[in-house]
Amino acid sequence: MNYILFDGPSRNDLLPFTFTRPVADIRIGILTIREKWEKMLDAKTSTKTEDYLSGRWPLELDKENFYINSSYVPTKEIVDQVRSLKKDQKLVLNDDVLAYNISEGKNVEELEAIEIDVETIKVANTWDIFSKNGKAIEMDFELLTKGRKSQKIDSSNYVKSKENIFIEEGAVVENCSLNASSGHIYIGKNATVMEGSLIRGPFALCAGATIKLGAKIYGPTTIGPDCKAGGEISNSVLFQNSNKGHDGFLGNSVLGEWCNIGADSNNSNLKNNYADVRLWNYNTENFAKTGLQFCGLIMGDHSKCGINTMFNTGTVVGVSANIFGSGFPRNFIPGFSWGGSGGTSTYKIEKVYETAELVMKRRGVDLTDEDKKILQHVFDYSAKWRRS
Repeated sequence: MNYILFDGPSRNDLLPFTFTRPVADIRIGILTIREKWEKMLDAKTSTKTEDYLSGRWPLELDKENFYINSSYVPTKEIVDQVRSLKKDQKLVLNDDVLAYNISEGKNVEELEAIEIDVETIKVANTWDIFSKNGKAIEMDFELLTKGRKSQKIDSSNYVKSKENIFIEEGAVVENCSLNASSGHIYIGKNATVMEGSLIRGPFALCAGATIKLGAKIYGPTTIGPDCKAGGEISNSVLFQNSNKGHDGFLGNSVLGEWCNIGADSNNSNLKNNYADVRLWNYNTENFAKTGLQFCGLIMGDHSKCGINTMFNTGTVVGVSANIFGSGFPRNFIPGFSWGGSGGTSTYKIEKVYETAELVMKRRGVDLTDEDKKILQHVFDYSAKWRRS
């Protein structure tokens, strides 16, 4: 069977993260959505996404192709339903097409609909990534650790609910507090939790990531592969290769890949009047109701801020923005902006490439020509929101 993950109608509501990746490669819980599907299907997947992303994430077709909506997190029941689809049938969940098996020349609208009613997680908006992260961590913990034995927890740690903690091979966790009474704690392969750190689950530290000295982390939080995290973090997700390594607060937030938060930077996650937070939506080009009282910072790939940066409640930062200076910047900062509360100019694409190459080289990763094409496309597309 050939499985293809498609972006689906939620793609534009998940910008800025889906400017630089398909929906399937969003991280929620411990794994990305793609990693969840591939593990549960026991199969590799390809991708149906935007044309400008298809060079990096190509579509691969076979004689029989099963298309799966990437906005949905898989469960065993859903996977079984997908596998059982016959030719020219589609699974429908809450009026959404969840998956389909289609003949050449047919339209999805023509397919026989099989209505299902199952409980799962749908990632339809940027704020779903942190607000549904707790449930996703619990699901991934079960998926990754079932039938396996954790590495021994070092006796120097304070531990509560040891049975809810799993430490992978090569991880180092010493002289820390691990409280898993309110949710599981997962420490990935070769990850490091430095001494004095206080961690309350649900929490996931992915492979090769580091928690700095004396960090205070409240769940549900995910620190993605090769990230560095420190200071105070609450209910946030860092995708991969991003740093929030110093003191300062990050709460109810999502950072993409290759982001960096300067020392003593903070975001507000609660309005002074305690009203629900509105968040910039690229699809409607307006501020959307989140229904959340707590909502912090949404930051796209390659964006960074200088020391002592202050972000308002519900701030959205696009791709490759560089924010610095005193005062509060706007709560929507378009991609490739350079500046802060005093105003911004355009961050020139050649300078973006130079910085990205230096940042990625530190982690042994090359900025490829395909990466540059993607950044150029997003640079051109986001020009309409920049003031200069």
